[in-house]
Amino acid sequence: MTTTVPPQILDLVSRVTGDEKHDPSAHSTLDVLWVLYDQVLDVAPDRVDDPDRDRFLLSKGHGPASTYAVLAARGFFPVEWLDDVASWDSRLGHHPDRTLVPGVEIGSGSLGHGLPIAVGTALGLRARGSSARVVVLVGDAELDEGSNAEAIVVAARFGLGNLTCVVVDNDSDPLGWPGGIGARFAVEGWATAEARTSDHAALRDALLRTERDRPTVVVADASRRATGVAA
Repeated sequence: MTTTVPPQILDLVSRVTGDEKHDPSAHSTLDVLWVLYDQVLDVAPDRVDDPDRDRFLLSKGHGPASTYAVLAARGFFPVEWLDDVASWDSRLGHHPDRTLVPGVEIGSGSLGHGLPIAVGTALGLRARGSSARVVVLVGDAELDEGSNAEAIVVAARFGLGNLTCVVVDNDSDPLGWPGGIGARFAVEGWATAEARTSDHAALRDALLRTERDRPTVVVADASRRATGVAA
């Protein structure tokens, strides 16, 4: 258990090159990803096909560098794979592919798909009587996609207590939501929590908290305002 992202993880992220335009998108997710894989998710490299494993869905798949680094650090695939992302023979693309990358649950990158898929996955696991959790990570601007609005409503109506949506808020949404991101979910009946991405203890507590009869959203503040830097 760590309270900051270990230096070796930062080194692994730096090995992922060739898609620098998506660096901000990828780097804003790193704290959340590390806390999830270090302290929250019940997953392991030798259980990638275990039907009762927790599922992590990266909806924000257009910036997968941090995800690749954390999966490599956790032993899901060799760290050497990080050195030739998106090359002709590489299994690591600019968008993650579930058929090529161990530990990746969905092919993603087209915004607005992850949360609807997570709702279906959570429903399927509940129907099977599994105690596994589904955690999906989305970006703040991604919430503007209409498919997310429908998924937010449906998840609450079905009382999906096994579903957690993490919204990484890096202040990239020019539209915003009245009352903030958490209020958008709360009005539909979701349990809500907020934490700064730099506060790993608070982030861990928020990610571990669930309620039996309703889904949970964790708003992870990765914006400059969260670090005390003027916007």
